[in-house]
Amino acid sequence: MDYDMIIIGGGPAGLSAGLYASRANLKNLVLEKAEAGGQIATTSEVDNYPGSPKDATGPVLSQRMKDQCEAFGTEFRKEECKEIVKEGDYFKIVTNKETYKTKTVIAAMGANPREIGCKGENEFRGMGVSYCATCDGFFFRDLDVAVVGGGDSALEEGIFLTKFAKKVYIIHRRDELRAVPSIQDKAKANPKIEFILDSVVEEIKGDGLVQSVRIKNVKSGEESDLPVDGVFVFVGYYPSTELIKDMATLDESGYVLAGEDMKTNVPGLFVAGDIRKKVVKQVITAAADGAIAAVLGEKYISEHFE
Repeated sequence: MDYDMIIIGGGPAGLSAGLYASRANLKNLVLEKAEAGGQIATTSEVDNYPGSPKDATGPVLSQRMKDQCEAFGTEFRKEECKEIVKEGDYFKIVTNKETYKTKTVIAAMGANPREIGCKGENEFRGMGVSYCATCDGFFFRDLDVAVVGGGDSALEEGIFLTKFAKKVYIIHRRDELRAVPSIQDKAKANPKIEFILDSVVEEIKGDGLVQSVRIKNVKSGEESDLPVDGVFVFVGYYPSTELIKDMATLDESGYVLAGEDMKTNVPGLFVAGDIRKKVVKQVITAAADGAIAAVLGEKYISEHFE
């Protein structure tokens, strides 16, 4: 089956790209192996996306985005993309069910937060376990939270959380933090922050919502329970670039190098969202990336195929 544009990934970047592609009268298809929405679909509340309805949940907002795309003509298929091959001016997309031909590709597979891997982490995801302080910090006003990690992101997000939380515990497995000295100094000077070093989270406990974490000191082996209402995990992200790692230029962390025009080094291959190296990774920036990729993709098609 032939398309003008195939979008891989049904998160905010992919859905925005689908909307703009359809409004540009492009025959476009969104391939998503799971449910539409990406990471936002696992978020219980979304208050930081302009215009979202009051008390909007991630799944509800994702469905609204998908419905809008379909209303303008975007096609959706629940398939897992297995291979992307550039053949002349076209791309061949192979999924677990079908093979497609397209003039342009927008890779919007996103990035996934690295998990602690402890008991209870998945059970309480969205119910006290979060991977985004900017997204969820507001919901922990006057509560105690734990931040897991010792790098720049962990400390910066921990500092951000002190705007809302009563107490922020930063738990790190080593006896020294990895964050740059200036960020460490700022965190250590904050009276709301307490450091728990040489420690790992063994289990996240609760009854419907997070109530405590089980901590183990890696040197002494001693275990203890720390009462908290939330756990924010900042131990890194990994971009989902497996499909294009041999095509597009990546940085040392595996993110795609592309400018604000979303163009990669491969003509006709665009990227959008958290898969791209950039400073801010939020729903609104992912949606902006998708719109830009689709607009520039339409321009590429008009210049090369018409």
